[in-house]
Amino acid sequence: MPDWSWIGSLLDFCAAYYTTQLVRCAAFSFVLIGLVMLLRKMLFSRRTFIRGLLWSSFLLIPFLGKLKLFYENEAVAIITGQITHGTMTCLWADRIYMAGILIAAVCIFGKRLRLRKSVAGMERVSLDNIVVSVTDMNVTPFTVGLFAPKIVIPKVMLENYSREELRSVIQHERTHIRLGHLWFGLAWDVLRCLLWVNPFLTVCQKQFRADMEDICDRVCIQGSGRAAHEYGMVLLKTLKLLSSESETAPPTVTYAGEREFADMKRRMGEIAGFRPYKKRMCAGMAAAAALMIAAMLLAVHTHSYARCNENRDILVGKYDGENAVVSCDTEELSRMISYDDKYVYVEREAFEKFLIENNAEGEIWIVFGGFYKLPGLAGAAESCIYESGSGDRVVQIPYESILDNWYMELLKLL
Repeated sequence: MPDWSWIGSLLDFCAAYYTTQLVRCAAFSFVLIGLVMLLRKMLFSRRTFIRGLLWSSFLLIPFLGKLKLFYENEAVAIITGQITHGTMTCLWADRIYMAGILIAAVCIFGKRLRLRKSVAGMERVSLDNIVVSVTDMNVTPFTVGLFAPKIVIPKVMLENYSREELRSVIQHERTHIRLGHLWFGLAWDVLRCLLWVNPFLTVCQKQFRADMEDICDRVCIQGSGRAAHEYGMVLLKTLKLLSSESETAPPTVTYAGEREFADMKRRMGEIAGFRPYKKRMCAGMAAAAALMIAAMLLAVHTHSYARCNENRDILVGKYDGENAVVSCDTEELSRMISYDDKYVYVEREAFEKFLIENNAEGEIWIVFGGFYKLPGLAGAAESCIYESGSGDRVVQIPYESILDNWYMELLKLL
């Protein structure tokens, strides 16, 4: 029978490796969500586009788990040391975290799949050469799909809206598509799955969507060339036609519009205060934000551990009925031991004197090189046995590298 135990060990390693990183990312997300909500409320309450750009800072969060400061900064190491130790050693906690990600993904993306399936069976009509899906449910218009977005409009609006009003509704949904809001919604849902231990990512989802809606409203008003109050009247008509408390409404995660009166009132207030904006200035702010995020990602990458890190440590151990470490002082051992891809080179006289001084008897092992994923978490090292009795000044010991093993190559890629 083939030995499949490696699958279990690989899964356990993945659980510990990714849980360690994601728990750290979740800790950062608590701080960032508080900061973003504070800035939205205190400094940028009337700056619609800046409020929207603030959410882009969350793109950094998934990449913060391997920062070197978790190990090299004494204050941070003290604060996070217990968490790191727990995620590296408590497999049951790692498995629970991975199970939480799976459950969150099933719940969140299951709704998306059910919505897409529902839309696929809807009647389609053409409005101004744009194909839209028509639903009998009393829901606000929404868009579903990433690569082939489908705009959904309730039948009651199709029957009661004028051609010009329907054009405004479709323009709003197409603006969401053009601005990439559907992709932003996907990224936010992925973040909610990965960092499910932070409930504020779900609680503050309402504010996230509200800012996307406000941006879309402003772009639509300026792009249409119509007065802001005319655009607002279309929203009021929507409020009259549709029941904001409809229990049959699908989970329209792609900015289907607000379903509560308070939210509609907020949007109306934003529309009433509309002032024309400079497109070039907004484009410049978006470009500056993108460059800032890119620079910060580069800085994070520079100050993080790589996917696979070379290990230069040397350890000497012995076996005389039980395993024991003789020394792991790499600086001292490197003066007596060196190695390349095929051989280990040992300064015989110095090394045997070292063994006598440390009362090292029995089978002597030299462990060296290899790689590690994170300090103290997984990896592999080369090893060989030292045999005394050689008359050479430098003892040359051949070894077969374990790094040529496919399992090790897989560990490196994870």
